[in-house]
Amino acid sequence: MTETSRTFPELVKEVRRQLGISQEELAHELGVSFATINRWENGKTTPFKLARAQFNSFCDKMVKQGKLEFAGDDK
Repeated sequence: MTETSRTFPELVKEVRRQLGISQEELAHELGVSFATINRWENGKTTPFKLARAQFNSFCDKMVKQGKLEFAGDDK
């Protein structure tokens, strides 16, 4: 599966898998609630523009640190 063919829920799950972090830990990093991450992963909601920008920024930071294999910006 290529980065551009991922759905947002798949992308969130893959980021957490690669980083080895829980939904709660990702929520803390992004400044959102655990429930928000859970809803994103289950496809119940999609992030608003600001939250998506925070997610992309977090992913970019993790890529630069060598902790993640791809950037989060898959528009």
